[in-house]
Amino acid sequence: MACTVKGEPTTPEAEAAGVPGDETTLGGGLLRRVRRIAVDVRPLRFTEFRRLWVGQGVSFIGFQLTAVAVPVQVFAITHSSFWVGMLGVAGLVPLIIFGLWGGSVADAMDRRILLLISSAVTWACTGALLVQALLGLRSVPLLLGLVGVQSAAFAISSPTRGAIIPRLLPTELVPAANTLNFTMVNLSSVLGPLAAGVVLARYSFAVAYAIDAALFTVSLYAAFRLPKLAPMGETTAPGLRSVIEGLRFIWTRPVLLMSFAVDIVAMVFAMPRSLFPEVAEERFGGGEAVGLLFASIAIGAVLGGLLSGWIGRVRRQGVALVVAIVAWGLAVAAAGLASSLALAVGLLAVAGAADLVSAVYRQTILQVYAPDEMRGRLQGVFIVVVAGGPRIGDVRAGSTAALAGVTASWVGGGIACAVIVVIVALCVPALLRYDGHDRS
Repeated sequence: MACTVKGEPTTPEAEAAGVPGDETTLGGGLLRRVRRIAVDVRPLRFTEFRRLWVGQGVSFIGFQLTAVAVPVQVFAITHSSFWVGMLGVAGLVPLIIFGLWGGSVADAMDRRILLLISSAVTWACTGALLVQALLGLRSVPLLLGLVGVQSAAFAISSPTRGAIIPRLLPTELVPAANTLNFTMVNLSSVLGPLAAGVVLARYSFAVAYAIDAALFTVSLYAAFRLPKLAPMGETTAPGLRSVIEGLRFIWTRPVLLMSFAVDIVAMVFAMPRSLFPEVAEERFGGGEAVGLLFASIAIGAVLGGLLSGWIGRVRRQGVALVVAIVAWGLAVAAAGLASSLALAVGLLAVAGAADLVSAVYRQTILQVYAPDEMRGRLQGVFIVVVAGGPRIGDVRAGSTAALAGVTASWVGGGIACAVIVVIVALCVPALLRYDGHDRS
């Protein structure tokens, strides 16, 4: 899709070409090799995308503070990983409902306005978390309820933001934009949990929620500065019929369908997040260990993103997707056996790098396949899978740990992920044959 942004290059071809240079010199050759390895930053030359990217990254640091503070607060109240896992249930139902519905709304109204409204609701939920912490209410039902409302708002804002990206950039830069987005989100997922470990160890839950509320204003500003993004082409009234159209589109395309299926397997079976508070306290001595565990997956994703220049050149993206998810499962399983915090963090970082690769391919496949008038709905399904899978994984991990122990839940889930993904891929060879460079 051709597009221009005020103050930027006037053609996608000029933008995609990058900065010219003399590649025959020693310095030019070195620059060329670095470009082949390092993350592609060309999308940042587009002002609207750059502002949205920075706003998302800064606000996500605060979001991750809250994402750590809430389960730690629940564990402090209940001393039970089961109730920590129930946060996944609280977030899952509104995520599914509002993710699908919100995606259909994003195809029927100005996406800038929808992003502003949903972001404001998220901000209000953070304020409510701050108030309950200041009042010392210690109410698990209240925390579960606030997580549910926050999840509903996130389920609308995230697919809306995903549907906006192809409107701000030429198509050939969408993979690079997705890599930048996932890398920034994961960098925030490193800084946020690490900061949470310090804040929760030295200060209070209220301070964590207050920081989140302050940082989120950057995201609101970025959304406010977006141009009008009215629907393009034919629109369908939001509702059940619109949602079904989006689901039917996915169902008739095996590559899309299987890209969702393998991600669900990866998150449901191999996401150990709800076990982190218990493992940090009982195996690694508590304190700031919980922050390191929550940050470890994102640390690997950031490193993977910084060295992601090769991602766009891979043709057999279906094979690469399967390999990445198998690597994720095996690395998670190995981390569950680690006796030292450093080893556990390192192995989870390997898993995070693999997850970054799979996320970029899944998002890019979806955005390139989808016409603009359906991007909101398909991004809604995407966010239901991407965010819903880990929440189901939280429930599975917490429940299995209550029955069989933390190690069995953690290690067994990682191994099951690797085995099931291979079986699914072999049963649907269209995914393995998928060529990301073939647009025919």
